[in-house]
Amino acid sequence: MRTLRAALETYLSLRRGLGSALRGPGGHVHRFVEFLEAEGATVITSALALRWATAPVGATPATWALRLADVRRFAVWLSATEPRTEVPPPGLLPHRYRRQPPYIYSDDEIERILGAAARLPSRSGLRAQTYVALFGVIATTGLRLGEAIALDRDDVDLRAGVLAIRRAKFGTARFVPVHDSAGTALARYAQQRDRLRPRPACPAFFLAERGLRVTPCSARYTFAVVSRAIGLRAPTSGDRPRHGRGPRLHDMRHRLAVKTLIRWYREGRHVERELPKLATYLGHVHVADTYWYIEAVPELLQLATERATGPREDAP
Repeated sequence: MRTLRAALETYLSLRRGLGSALRGPGGHVHRFVEFLEAEGATVITSALALRWATAPVGATPATWALRLADVRRFAVWLSATEPRTEVPPPGLLPHRYRRQPPYIYSDDEIERILGAAARLPSRSGLRAQTYVALFGVIATTGLRLGEAIALDRDDVDLRAGVLAIRRAKFGTARFVPVHDSAGTALARYAQQRDRLRPRPACPAFFLAERGLRVTPCSARYTFAVVSRAIGLRAPTSGDRPRHGRGPRLHDMRHRLAVKTLIRWYREGRHVERELPKLATYLGHVHVADTYWYIEAVPELLQLATERATGPREDAP
């Protein structure tokens, strides 16, 4: 009989061989198996799966459901060779994820974020330069964080002003043009980076202080630090000081999408025809993911309603 850990490695290898990245789900199932080992369990039971899934006290019900769903998929696969495996029933945690309404940063807030990033402590100065450039390129292009930090030097064509996104969500790829001002800022960062780290340890375009690729955790933590410094986040109470909750780095992507749609409406464009262009630029697989912004942002919904119904008779 295989151990749970050996079964897990086989499961993850098979899933990755079929093209699944498994970043989040893989971590969930790894931690679940560690939990089972700590409990002395040799098989999966619904009770243990439920206890593990709901362990994070501060998590949302949707997060609990997501954790249990990842375990359920592993249990379904394992049950084919280990008949003692209990598969948690689908309705055990029925909550579904609801997209968080986007926070739309103002131009002033973006400037303050970049200003605070420029003041980050750093022995060489590279940390501050990197995060100014990283946060700036996300704000101006709407890249996902993972797409931005995955950029290698060869992916950034500063002469043509184009970024090659090769490892996007759902295995897609695309080219993203950048504004001249963003290209100038990236070129300036590249010069500073090469001067501070002439022999980097990896080909990443955005380098951490030690010359390695920036990690998602470091980027999100640094953004939280910067946001706290300028008052966008309030500190949380407790024995372990954190940087609170508030606008996310991902909201910069939302900002670009929303401001683009608002501009199109105000310019009188046929937004329904333009939406596929924005969806392609953002790397959305379905146009419906782009259309969500119209429903999620009151100003956009009002503009869309006015476009659909025409001006009111009592309008000035």
